Amino acid sequence: MWLKPEEILLKNAFKLWVTEKDNKYFVLQRRRGYGDGGGGLTGLLVGTLDTVLDSTSKVAPYRILHHTPDSQVYWSIACGVTKEEIVQHWDWLQQNIMRTLAVFDSSEDITSFVQGKIRGLIAEEGKASLVMEDDPEKFREAHLRFEKWFELPPEEKLVTYYSCSYWKGKVPCQGWLYLSTNFLCFYSYLLGSEVKLVISWDEIWRLEKTSNVLLTESIHVLAHGEDHYFSMLMHLSETFVIMEQLADYSIKRLFDKEAFQREPALSDPLQITKRGLEAHARSEQFRTFFRLPREENLLEVYESFLWVPFSHFNTLGKICLSENYLCFASQDGSQCHIIVPMREVVNVENPDSSSRALTVCVRGKTALRFSEVRDYQRLASTIRSRCGISASPQHSASSEDVTLMVGQKGSSKAVSTEALMTVFHPQDVENLDPKMLKEKMKEQSWNIHFSEYGRGTSMFFTRKTRDLIVRGVPEALRGELWMLFSGAVNDMANHPGYYTELVEQSLGTSTLATDEIERDLHRSLPEHPAFQSDTGISALRRVLTAYAYRNPKIGYCQAMNILTSVLLLYAKEEEAFWLLVAVCERMLPDYFNRRIIGALVDQAVFEDLIRENLPQLVDHMTDLSFFSSVSLSWFLTLFISVLPIESAVNVVDCFFYDGIKAILQLGLAVLEYNMEALITCHDDAEAVTILSRFFDSVTNKDSPLPPTVQQAPVGNSDKASHFNVDISELIRGAYEKYGHIRSEEVEKSRKRNKLHVIQTLEDTTKQNVIRVVSQEVRFSSSQLDELYNLFKRQHFLSCYWTMQSPALLHHDPSLAYLEQYQLGFQQFSVLFSLLEPWAFCSTKNPLCFWVFRLIDENQDGLVNFKEYCCALDILYSGSFTNKLKFLFKLHLPPGDLSVKLTGRGKVDLQAYLKQWQNEILKKEETIKDLPRINQTQFIQFSKTLYSIFHGDPKEESLYQAVAHVTSLLLRMEEVGRRLQEPSTSTSPEGSDTSSSHTSQDVGADLSETEWSFSFEQVLASLLNEPVIVAFFERPVDIQTKLGQAKAAQLKLKTNK
Repeated sequence: MWLKPEEILLKNAFKLWVTEKDNKYFVLQRRRGYGDGGGGLTGLLVGTLDTVLDSTSKVAPYRILHHTPDSQVYWSIACGVTKEEIVQHWDWLQQNIMRTLAVFDSSEDITSFVQGKIRGLIAEEGKASLVMEDDPEKFREAHLRFEKWFELPPEEKLVTYYSCSYWKGKVPCQGWLYLSTNFLCFYSYLLGSEVKLVISWDEIWRLEKTSNVLLTESIHVLAHGEDHYFSMLMHLSETFVIMEQLADYSIKRLFDKEAFQREPALSDPLQITKRGLEAHARSEQFRTFFRLPREENLLEVYESFLWVPFSHFNTLGKICLSENYLCFASQDGSQCHIIVPMREVVNVENPDSSSRALTVCVRGKTALRFSEVRDYQRLASTIRSRCGISASPQHSASSEDVTLMVGQKGSSKAVSTEALMTVFHPQDVENLDPKMLKEKMKEQSWNIHFSEYGRGTSMFFTRKTRDLIVRGVPEALRGELWMLFSGAVNDMANHPGYYTELVEQSLGTSTLATDEIERDLHRSLPEHPAFQSDTGISALRRVLTAYAYRNPKIGYCQAMNILTSVLLLYAKEEEAFWLLVAVCERMLPDYFNRRIIGALVDQAVFEDLIRENLPQLVDHMTDLSFFSSVSLSWFLTLFISVLPIESAVNVVDCFFYDGIKAILQLGLAVLEYNMEALITCHDDAEAVTILSRFFDSVTNKDSPLPPTVQQAPVGNSDKASHFNVDISELIRGAYEKYGHIRSEEVEKSRKRNKLHVIQTLEDTTKQNVIRVVSQEVRFSSSQLDELYNLFKRQHFLSCYWTMQSPALLHHDPSLAYLEQYQLGFQQFSVLFSLLEPWAFCSTKNPLCFWVFRLIDENQDGLVNFKEYCCALDILYSGSFTNKLKFLFKLHLPPGDLSVKLTGRGKVDLQAYLKQWQNEILKKEETIKDLPRINQTQFIQFSKTLYSIFHGDPKEESLYQAVAHVTSLLLRMEEVGRRLQEPSTSTSPEGSDTSSSHTSQDVGADLSETEWSFSFEQVLASLLNEPVIVAFFERPVDIQTKLGQAKAAQLKLKTNK
């Protein structure tokens, strides 16, 4: 294949390469040890060393270099896996290039021509690469190898595959990397040595691109405490992106259902494709950059120039088209970008064929002229058709009218239509206070900006916009700009009347969320006059309750009340609702749920940034977890909870424009400002005090708010000893020093750290479960750890290939630790057949159902880890009496308990409390409490014993012992019946026997002559058989069973 020309150094390369052919301008080389005169393994090792020592070399054993006679510089331009492939490239160069090179005079021109030609060939190959990638025949062959090598269930969907090297220790294994929906697999077979690796995506702790002394660039995967490195990939970046997407997809589907349910494009695990993942990633990046609703997908991209009126020149960039939006971003992404909702487009003028240009007319007398658009006619047609679809009666109104009308359709009188700050602190126009004058100057600056760059949804976003944001937004414009920058203005426009309907529907509802909301209402900015009145409290209640009703998966979480209070101060009630939607569902994903995963991920990102930007602080405080704990409220409340309100709103301004990047920058600036004090502190408490005093000293000298509205400091009242810090200067310093942090890098860091955060939470859950269960069983901690991994894997096996499994539908991370992972009967039967010690329960044996029914204590059709381990503990470590009692109870009828295998419905907290109380009061069951076993049940009990003993070295002796016990029990029962015959009508024992028979009724009328046995009789008889006692008291090696189960778990699923 042709390679992008790269300069290489040949000083030591001739020791690793042999020249096969050469001429005046080109050299064809073969790696030593490969091909004639060398073995395959030698060729692989030499090739690997070559890739390690020479960053420009590829995995292929043949290459072609370009050079000129008067230059010592060589350029790699092609490589090949086989000699036939590289010879084809060589012949093409001889026939098409060599003659042309003779016309050039200088070596620079020759090299420039060759490089340009090779780049052209690569571009042509790139056009055809998609066809090759989707070649059905080639992919079918790869899928057959995938199924043969890894023996995964046929439902497992192969997404893509790559040739690469896997580093096992210091030795690389050349093979194939297969990426499927649920697994990362690698296979290599060299000289009789087979390497096979299967890692499920949900087991990965870390996934990142790395480079070190040995590996110039590789992909690092951490799973089960082991490091795995994959290198020498031809398309390493593409491979990494696909791996990252599959890991994220698995995390969302299996651990974080709240996020996954918002991804309809990836709802079916059997339909995931490489092309689908790439399209989803592009759409996600598109929505994030332009702050668009989740329903939007990137449909078309056009490269073009846009005439920028305020700069009077054309800027190069890309037009991005979705279902309802036309967006443009300049090439560097920061110079300018614009978002045009299709509902705002009033006309598309006829395209100009000479400059391939079209003009889009937007309401508000704005026109956007795009030029040099390759397919300009198609773009114009698409915009026209989409505008026709999106057209609404509101199009006849002016832009100013739309701003007022949108979302207010059918507004209820109960909904506040004014921002609380307008009600409780109206601006005095005649006030000539210096602060008010400065506020007016800010408003004038923004009005000038609006006149140049536009106002409303079609405004240009530029560097100047950010500069104005950093200086502070005027009080009067804050709500409007928050709506614009967050994208909430589009949400509200697309859902007119939605909020009013929600308020009416949620009015009077009583849930756990509404109870928590009522408790926190009066804790939300209690110092502010707006929330000392019923007006503010009622508006806050309506917004929070409506959101809890809209999104019950989140419901209500602490910190939402503080954030919503500030939103209500500057935005109308309905606008505050949509701002809350934008924050919770787009800008701070997964922040406001019970596990606050999003906040923990961003704290991990924050730690990484501290290491990069504040090394002096890192050297002093090696454990950065302190900053995670102290900064949690910074992220959850956007600094509102630690800064005075008049200063915090400036931070919120930056957040709505730049997203989480603004919070990270400010956090770094705060730590740097207090660097010297933090370095000298001796413990965490002192550091907390330093930061608290600092936040108390932050002021907003330009705030026009009166003292009654401004928030008093909550820390040390002795502020005279600590000078003040102006919030505008602090924010400006944060942008100057840390403005280089790019949003794209933050998103990459988020993805990288999310795996580690999720797995850390999962590991904490596991440790808590093991700690609880270890008090009930005799397994060691390491054995419980392996059992938990098997149990959790079995839970996931029911989720990998379907979205409708009971285990997945009823998985709720907010439940108690023991209840988070549970098995239905089908999953239980598979795992129990792998781990039970005597192989008496096959997956299709009804006895397996009896075991499930017995250990499912709450009869909900799901077995948790504790119930499962307690059953195994009896079978492995219980006394002879306990093991026998377990087997005896298996054959008792279920009585009037109905077992439903459909899984748990809505969580009943009262039921949990009652169950917990019953477990506390539960008494130890004695053998006298067990009912008698009847004739049919005893026969089945005997059959179970026979199946347990089957295959044992002493099988014959055990069978004879069971037969002897059965005969003895029958004779005892017969003698007992004869003794009772004369006094059957008056004997109390007879009535007891009769009542016990009644309690054991299984639907058939038992004759009065049918015999039955008590557990004491069965136990006493079996104790007289030493061979049986020895069998049950013989220890079983659970460690071996665990190893076998781990190896067979997936295969058993395959065979089912």
